[in-house]
Amino acid sequence: MTSEKKISIQTWCAVGLLISGFGLACAGFCVPPVGEISDSVLMYIAEAFTMAGTCFGIMAYVNGRLAKITKTTPADETE
Repeated sequence: MTSEKKISIQTWCAVGLLISGFGLACAGFCVPPVGEISDSVLMYIAEAFTMAGTCFGIMAYVNGRLAKITKTTPADETE
């Protein structure tokens, strides 16, 4: 699997988790009892948002580290 495909899968997974979290939050207000969200829905929303944040955070960290590594040359390290 190529690096670009992994990043694409990771991004779509995070976006899907965000969409499902927002969708479930909206649906939680519409089902009886109206205006009250169940504890299990809140747990799912928290876990989905945490996982999505982790996916985006790891991707940003790896991209930043790779950018530093590719810019560093042996001549730069001796100075």
